[in-house]
Parts: sequence; C-alpha cells; structure tokens
Amino acid sequence: MKRTRWSRRGLLAAGGALAAVTAAPAAAAPGRGHARVRTGFERLAADGYALLAGERVGVVTNPTGITSDARHLVDVMHADERVDLVAVFGPEHGFRGTAQAGGSEGRYDDPATGLPVYDTYLKSGRPLADVFTASGVDTVVFDIQDAGARFYTYIWTLYDCMVAAELAGKRFVVLDRPNPVSGRAALGPVLDRAFATFVGREPIAQAHGMTVAELALLFNAEFLARPVELETVPMTGWRRSDFFDATGLPWVPPSPNMPTPETALVYSGTCLFEGTNLSEGRGTTRPFELLGAEGVDRRWAEAANALELPGVRFREAYFAPTFSKFQGRTVGGVQLHVHDREAFDPVRVGIALLVTARASWSGFAWRPDHWIDKLTGSTRVRTLVDAGAGTDEIAAAWSEDLTAFRAVRREHLLYR
Repeated sequence: MKRTRWSRRGLLAAGGALAAVTAAPAAAAPGRGHARVRTGFERLAADGYALLAGERVGVVTNPTGITSDARHLVDVMHADERVDLVAVFGPEHGFRGTAQAGGSEGRYDDPATGLPVYDTYLKSGRPLADVFTASGVDTVVFDIQDAGARFYTYIWTLYDCMVAAELAGKRFVVLDRPNPVSGRAALGPVLDRAFATFVGREPIAQAHGMTVAELALLFNAEFLARPVELETVPMTGWRRSDFFDATGLPWVPPSPNMPTPETALVYSGTCLFEGTNLSEGRGTTRPFELLGAEGVDRRWAEAANALELPGVRFREAYFAPTFSKFQGRTVGGVQLHVHDREAFDPVRVGIALLVTARASWSGFAWRPDHWIDKLTGSTRVRTLVDAGAGTDEIAAAWSEDLTAFRAVRREHLLYR
C-alpha cells in the first residue's frame, strides 16, 4: 500500500507532534459512539502548523473550508503569524462561492484578507502549473468538502491540482473532511477513460465511498504519471459508517445546488437526470430530490414505488423551477423520500428512475449531446435503457468493473 512521502521538513521539523497528526485516525477508542470529528485542518492547527513551517502556502478551498465553529480557514490562517499564507485558489463556483454551476469568480484580491485569489476552474496541466508558479507558493494545501460522487467536480480539481503541483515542483497537502454520505462502499459504474471529462478524469466508481485524502492517495499511486510530493492530514473520530449528521460539524453547501446533506445522499443517482430532458430539481428548494417534466403524471411515481426499492419512497410531485430547465413552468414528477439511508442505494435508484421514467412517459429523451454517457462513464447505461433493460440487468453490466475498482480502492483507505 502506497503511503504519504514526507518532505525535507517532514518528521524532523515537527517531531512527535507531527507523527500524531499523521497517525491513523481509526485509532479513536471503541465505544466513543459518534464523537465529534476533528478535520484535517483542525489537527493541522492544533499542531501549530508544523507541517507548513518555513513554507509559502497557497490554499485551494471554497466556503466549505471552515472550522468547527464556522470560521473560514483562510481567515484563521491569515491571522496566524505561524503560517505564511500568500495565495488562495478558487475552484468551480469560486473561493467565496458566488458563481452558479459552470462558473467561477475569476482573479481578484480577497477583500477580507487582501490575499490574491487565483481561478483554477477549467485549468489543468501546464496552464494550472503556471498559476502555482506565478503565485510564488512552495506548498499547495487542499481543503474542500466533497459530496461523494464521481461527477462532483471538486475531486477532479484535487486531481488537476496534484498534477499541476508536480509539474511546478510544489509540495501538496490534503486536509481531510468526511464523505457526507458515508464511506461504506463504492457503488455504480466505473468510468471508461474514453469518456474522461471534468466530471470524471479517471476510472473510479460513480459513488466512490472515499474521503478526499483517500482519493488523493489513490490518484497519486494509480493514476498520476509522476507522483506529486504528497502529504495528508487525516481526521480523527470519523468512521466509514458515519453520515454527515454524526460528525458534529456544521454543513456549508459546497455548491449552490447542494444545500443539505440529504441532497448529497441522493445526488450520485439523481444527477443522472442532467443527461435527460427532465428537470433534476435545479431552481427548487429540493434539487436532486425533485425530478420532473411537463406531461409527467402520477404513473411515474406508481411505477417507481412498484419496484419496492430498499430505503426509499416516491411521492407524486408538481413544482415550478425558478431557473434552469422548465423555468417558471409547472412540471409533474416525483420527490424522493429516503426513510432508511443504510439500505438506500442512490445509484441503483437513479437507474431505476431512468428506466421507469422512460417506460411511463412517452416524452422521455436524452440530452442530444449524450451527456448521460459522461455522467455514467460509458454508453452502456444509455444503450441498455433504450433497449428496455431493467434495473438489475443494467447494474449487472458494471459488476465486474466495480469489483476490480473496489479492490484497488481498498488499498488506499485510511479509516475503519
């Protein structure tokens, strides 16, 4: 199993305290129950930022990069003389989170701290490496809350920044945060590299069941042509079975259409409706939990409920999105109600909803650009749905690839 490689300052600079930071977080005492999670940043700060001593630091983050008392880590680090924080790097939606999907905030100076904020969105390879070089940093730190799905772009910002940091000769540090939908299992189809985009660079499962630090270890060992000088700061108190409400941490929407942990719970399945002509609930207060289109009626909810999928019920629903598909028009569809999240399989449910939507509504269509293939990672799901295949048959088609990914994934897990 490939582990973090320490830099020249490494263990010598930090001594025993730094060794404690990198100790396996699963060592939390049995019987503590759902102890409050300490994030990677909190552990870094508690150690006096020893891991960053003597380095000019830049941080890749967004509004989710907060402490347990809801202060932003950039504000905290900027005010601490033990850290030489010189730059911030903003992903999709921006550092302060003001941009909608497919947007960013551009280059500006942060009014609160005066720090230069650089835009990483849609940059990769040498152009992104040049941004790191121009910023003057020695170490790039990553701290962003993920949502647990392959097509949530922050994990590919992580990947692109790791590649660029290696090209620019920068050290890379990942501060870990919980997977909000637990880390119990990897689910769904695995990406075929022929369909690689910013919603999936490498062959991982649709619901990966990993934290960002675990993904960084996997990326570095399995996918990067030249590994970056990588350090990870794991959490303490987090178990693979934990959902976000067990952590004791405040939830900050990682993007405008991810308002709650419940959104994240369904997202890895219902985001597939971005690849169809149905609304995925953007422009409502329940994005990805509400799905629908003009002309859809109760038959969809009836068909979905007839499958008796574990952990979820479907309510006939009508809504009028305030933006995105069907803006200002009333549509019919379903609302997902997850009543047993332990039994709920979001990817299988997403596939079942595609199958039943197509069977119960004659207007069903894929987006003309076949975006569904980018989301699922191949043509397989689309062609099987079009052929009239059922949920079980479609899921069976990815089982071999998923088994292989699970074996690779297992080598890079940090938590029990």
